[in-house]
Amino acid sequence: MEEKLTDQEVVRRQKVEKLKEMGIDPFGQAFDQTDWSKDIKEKVAGKTHEEVEAMDLHVSVAGRIMFIRKMGKASFFALQDKKGKQQVYISINDVGEQTYTLFKMADVGDIVGVKGKVMLTQTGEPTVKCLEYTHLTKALRPLPEKFHGLTDKEERYRRRYVDLIMNEEAKRVALSRPRIIRAMQSYFDSLGFVEVETPVLQAIQGGATARPFITHHNALDKDFYLRIATELPLKRLIVGGLEKVYEFGRLFRNEGMDLTHNPEFTTVELYEAYGDLSSMMRITEGVIKHAAQTVIGKEEFINIFNPEGEKIDLSKPFRKVTMCEMIKEQTGVDFKANNYSLEEATKIANEHGVEVEKHFTVGHIINAFFEKFCEDKLIQPTFLCSHPVEISPLTKRDVEDPRFVQRFELFIGGKEFANAYTELNDPIDQKERFIEQLKEREAGNDEASQMDVDFVESLEYGMAPTGGVGIGVDRLVMLLTEQVSIREVILFPHMKDRGN
Repeated sequence: MEEKLTDQEVVRRQKVEKLKEMGIDPFGQAFDQTDWSKDIKEKVAGKTHEEVEAMDLHVSVAGRIMFIRKMGKASFFALQDKKGKQQVYISINDVGEQTYTLFKMADVGDIVGVKGKVMLTQTGEPTVKCLEYTHLTKALRPLPEKFHGLTDKEERYRRRYVDLIMNEEAKRVALSRPRIIRAMQSYFDSLGFVEVETPVLQAIQGGATARPFITHHNALDKDFYLRIATELPLKRLIVGGLEKVYEFGRLFRNEGMDLTHNPEFTTVELYEAYGDLSSMMRITEGVIKHAAQTVIGKEEFINIFNPEGEKIDLSKPFRKVTMCEMIKEQTGVDFKANNYSLEEATKIANEHGVEVEKHFTVGHIINAFFEKFCEDKLIQPTFLCSHPVEISPLTKRDVEDPRFVQRFELFIGGKEFANAYTELNDPIDQKERFIEQLKEREAGNDEASQMDVDFVESLEYGMAPTGGVGIGVDRLVMLLTEQVSIREVILFPHMKDRGN
């Protein structure tokens, strides 16, 4: 299919041929970039023209041309590198006629290298006086005309590379995400945890309740699941004696997409032998506050799920409350004090407009009450504890009330950010719960776990009492960078085809 080019694209291709005629590679070679825009500005901040001149500061910068103001035999242009924009002054008197002629062929969007001396303009703008100019890459397509870049959000996500060029906020978020992850890794490492890697392809659907992606392994002639959690392999490592492990893992759940969900996403799961729910609370609260302070430098953030609502304050101790306490607080129904039968619980659910599905037990009804009446009330950071055993198949039971388990979910802004357990290490109980999950699958819950015989066997060798937690990395990055859509913090989110 023949490509239809715009007039600008035709002209730029003609310049490619002209560069070749001049003996210049239109798409360049390596360049020794030693300095960046932000660093240059910091070095001369607050200094006078004379003081900057006395510094005799020579630099080598490279980047994309974002602006050109040609003035005959001298010009100003702006280079953009990963740290910002740098103004450059180029004159025929400094670089010679041949090099200045080469520069005049440049277009906005081209990538060039500049070696020169830092000076201040009459308005005090830190500027690199170009002494050597190197063409590096010819851009065959023009950048979007509007300064802020692409206005269509769908196109921004599809052409993230253009978004990053034109949108400083997109670049800030992109660079903040790895810094947040590094801060979390540093925090975990400081507590003696070891980062590990476990398989993405798994033979058993387990570790969470979710609909999986399925793929086929040709060499083994066997179907595998893309993992929905990293939990079960990590707990096998606890059995093996690694004691303190964590993994930042890409997970895949074949489910819907919205502002807070993407089928491919990232979590960190952490497991500590001899730990429990209280140690997981300390670690979870600690790592979130550490990332906020060290990377962002503040502890108060907008509620990304309701930007006009009350701000999120991470500085205070996180609240602790049980699921049944929240339900009683919002509806007056006390599932903790009353050991309702399924029939009684179903009747109460019907009276409150709570939908009861075919596979529901009393525990599922309790969870449904929480989701309907309570979840969106947990705005400030809150550890929600004591979930029903039926919705927590991998969790140790509450010693005082076996209807519930030793589990918490961290809610911020009415949304879940983390999920933690005092891990179930009783292989007999674990096997029975897998069996109950199989019954749920037969009753129509295709998200229920499968029987993992090998995992049960590993527990039979003995797993120390263990605490474990999983934290949603994408959602945490959303909060700390104050982005209302998960697509802003994932560089290449999945998108519908154009026109769909």
